[in-house]
Amino acid sequence: MLEMIKEFLKKESSVGILLMVATLLALVFANTPLHVIYDFFLETPLEIRLGRHIHIAKPLLLWINDGLMAVFFFFIGLEVKREVLVGQLSTREQVILPGIAALGGMVVPALIYILINIGDATALNGWAIPAATDIAFALGILALLGSRVPASLKIFLLALAIMDDLGAIVIIALFYSGDLSTWMLVLAAICLIVLTVLNRRGVESTAPYLWVGAFLWIFVLKSGVHATLAGVALALFIPMQSRKDPNFSPLKSIEHGLHPWVNYLILPVFAFANAGISFSDMGIGDLFHPVPMGIMLGLVVGKLVGVYGFSMAAIKMGLAELPEKATPRHLLGVAVLCGVGFTMSLFIGGLAFEHTGGDAVSYLSTHRLGILTGSLIAGIAGYMILLLAKPKSEGIAVEKIVDKEPPTSWG
Repeated sequence: MLEMIKEFLKKESSVGILLMVATLLALVFANTPLHVIYDFFLETPLEIRLGRHIHIAKPLLLWINDGLMAVFFFFIGLEVKREVLVGQLSTREQVILPGIAALGGMVVPALIYILINIGDATALNGWAIPAATDIAFALGILALLGSRVPASLKIFLLALAIMDDLGAIVIIALFYSGDLSTWMLVLAAICLIVLTVLNRRGVESTAPYLWVGAFLWIFVLKSGVHATLAGVALALFIPMQSRKDPNFSPLKSIEHGLHPWVNYLILPVFAFANAGISFSDMGIGDLFHPVPMGIMLGLVVGKLVGVYGFSMAAIKMGLAELPEKATPRHLLGVAVLCGVGFTMSLFIGGLAFEHTGGDAVSYLSTHRLGILTGSLIAGIAGYMILLLAKPKSEGIAVEKIVDKEPPTSWG
């Protein structure tokens, strides 16, 4: 049994499967008498106090969304920095096609949502929900297809994911931060200065960075800026390469250490905590409410039009080329797969509606309905398109590439 579990966890598709299981469990708990246990779990209070001035008291749900997801964004930041310096975003040619695709994949879904919800100021807070892509799920589905798709599609999807995550970070920073506390922002700035000094002096031990990062998270959380951005900021200061040992990378060391925790704990726990929708007071008509409809159409139609349309336009204009051994139908399938929003869409949806108050409370369940439905449709449709697509020539199995390096994970 232990060997079977190890073999399962080695597969890239395992992350998507775990997220699916966590989602199904959340739906079961939320729609059976087990909802009492589910609600008790999410509402369990937890608090931390440091002296008289630093006091954080939140229910477990917010610790998951503000705390665990800060670690997730720290992981994303590490991967972004590595890819920019030595990876898939280190040259202009590697950036163009996924960059244009990511831009279209954020702009078009957001426009569709805005057009459907144009008359509701509260609903418009959720404009960024369909702009997100759950790369863990998308890569998991791609891995299930094995050698039916060329390996270049995985590289394209990973690069697109980096751009998509950068866009999500900017959106959260600019549009989903609350009232700002000047004093806490000053303390956060001091933490950034300390991190700069550590980096410039060549400190390679990760412990000082992580300790300063913990205080940075507290100050950012209390400042009104969303706490997950502290994780991204911390990642930028972690040294990429050791000056003393050319074979050691502090950044890669932390990244590889965090990889299993992010994939097999943080993302499934987040999915379980946020995907529990009670259908007791819902009918099929709720899906046609402007908020879930805007999200669903944004994910299914917007991602297809944005990613595929912008990509093909760039190719037709000679700005970029199709991924190696891929056809336009392959690109179409990947574009549809990008409509699997799930974890990142749920996260942005929480920022949009949980703390808004007023009419936004009524959107807390319906926006999740749109995310789950849209993601399900996109996942199935993308899989079928890629399954039926004919490669130019024999591709390389996605799973074989994963054997060489641990799978990358995004939400």
